[in-house]
Amino acid sequence: MALFTLASVACGAAQDLTQFAIARFVQGAGGAILLPVGRVLVLRNATKAEIVPAIGLTVWPALFAPVLGPAIGGFLTTYVSWHWNFWVNLPLGIIGLVLTYLVIPRDGEARQTPFDGLGFMLSGVSLASLLYGFDSLANGTVPAWLSGVLIALGLVAGTLAVLWLRRGSHPLLDLGPLRIKTFAAAEALAGAALRLAINATPFLLPLMFQVAFGLDPLQAGGLVIAYFLGNLGMKTVTTPILRRFGFRNVLSVNGTLSGLGIAACGLLAPDTPYPLLIGILVFAGMTRSMQFTALATLAFADVDPEHRSSASTLSAMFQQITSVFGIALCIGLLDFSRLFHDGSPLGLADFRFAFLAMGAITVAASLQLLTLHREAGAEVSGHIRG
Repeated sequence: MALFTLASVACGAAQDLTQFAIARFVQGAGGAILLPVGRVLVLRNATKAEIVPAIGLTVWPALFAPVLGPAIGGFLTTYVSWHWNFWVNLPLGIIGLVLTYLVIPRDGEARQTPFDGLGFMLSGVSLASLLYGFDSLANGTVPAWLSGVLIALGLVAGTLAVLWLRRGSHPLLDLGPLRIKTFAAAEALAGAALRLAINATPFLLPLMFQVAFGLDPLQAGGLVIAYFLGNLGMKTVTTPILRRFGFRNVLSVNGTLSGLGIAACGLLAPDTPYPLLIGILVFAGMTRSMQFTALATLAFADVDPEHRSSASTLSAMFQQITSVFGIALCIGLLDFSRLFHDGSPLGLADFRFAFLAMGAITVAASLQLLTLHREAGAEVSGHIRG
């Protein structure tokens, strides 16, 4: 937390692009540690009956940060300075550090294991190559052939990393949780496709409101607040819905509704009646919240306490990957759509294409979850067939 806070200050104080990039790299490294560690702290002593509310706490930042960020960032950029998008983390970081020392008990003596240097190198090369390869391919920052080489390198290194991690005596990552059907479905298979598509909406919405609707950052962020309210409004009924209908039914039906909500966002236009626009945003936010919470809870439904740490690390890794890939895919879809009108500037039709594609991915992945067992995660949700 201290590393993330200090790096945030350095981002705001950067004098050129190189300094800013280095500070952002350090900030990302610090932030990447917080999610899995925080989730382990919440889950390590939770019983199965407590997993739903415990996961609900850890999902809040992932749900609200991408939604509230554009609104807060738009306000700070418009009325204060872009620097405060980073400096605002200073008081928050200080408060977090104080609460950490006051609330979180000191761990006992940790079990020492050798550091898996080869696993670290292979995993790092794979993830960095894949993420930058897809990002550069979408943004055109390097030649297409170089992006292809990076993606190929990432795939080869990733394959070697998996082989090594499966056979190593002290692997950097324990891949055991991926053998659990509910964890694999929620994190690595259909769940990954769902997160990829659903994470794209908070990226596309403010961009569409500014580029296609002609709104300023603050106005665009204000509209996205309606999306946030939908996320917030669903939290109080998530547990009762899961208990009544079970994970399989909720994920398949709500996921389909979420896909339709994403597609409906693509049908919005500057002349859309305001009540209808707000209604669609609220609906899309509600179904997104339900889907995220259900997926995150199902992932840990059958993970025993001794494997929750490795499961949390894998979950955080998949979330980071799908978030980046989702944005890269959005950019790729927008650029692909522009090819049909001679590469002219982005317009409403391009965003419509991207939203419809993401909605289709969401529906397809949600229907795939019908292959789950009818009582998958019932011990956690409390669902009893009537």
